[in-house]
Amino acid sequence: MRKNKAFDIAFVGLKNGQYQFDYEIDNAFFETFGTPEFQESRLTVHMILDKKENFLQLDFEITGDIKINCDRCGDLFDMDIWDAFTLLVKRANDPQIAQTENEDPHIAFISHHETVMNVAKWIYDFALLSIPMQRIHPEDEEGYSQCNPEALKKLEDLKEDKTKENNPIWKGLEQFRK
Repeated sequence: MRKNKAFDIAFVGLKNGQYQFDYEIDNAFFETFGTPEFQESRLTVHMILDKKENFLQLDFEITGDIKINCDRCGDLFDMDIWDAFTLLVKRANDPQIAQTENEDPHIAFISHHETVMNVAKWIYDFALLSIPMQRIHPEDEEGYSQCNPEALKKLEDLKEDKTKENNPIWKGLEQFRK
C-alpha cells in the first residue's frame, strides 16, 4: 500500500482550470518522512491546482502552529506558521534528467506516462521551509521576552563571566583593536 495516498491527484482527467484541495497535517504525516524536529504540529494546507495546456501550477498556502523548542531558553512553545509557495509541474520523457538540467527550484517534472501525482513530498518540503531558522519565544504585548526567566538569567551570567575573563593569548593584541 502506498504512503500518503490521500495526497494523490488524478490530474489527467481534469479539464483546464483551477481546482482546490485542502489538507490537515499533523505529526503522523511528518513521521512518514522521518522524525520531525518538533513535538506537535497542527497545519492546514490550502492548495490550488491550476491546470494549463502544457503544465500545472500548484499554489500552496500553509498555516497553523507547531510546538517546538526555543533556541534561546530550550523550553517548548507554540510557534505560528504561515507561508505560501508556487510550484510549476511540467511533463517530461525522463523527469530525473529534466530536473537535473533545470536549475529552477520552482519547477518540478513528472513523466508523460503519469496519470496521478502525489503532492505529499512537496507539502512536506514546503511545511519545513515555513518554519523559521531562528525559533525564539515571541514577545508579549509589553515587548518582553516570554523565554524562561531562569534560562535568560543564566545566559546573562555567562555573558558577564566571559567579559571578565582575561585570556593571556589575546594580551598585547588589544592595542590593535579599533
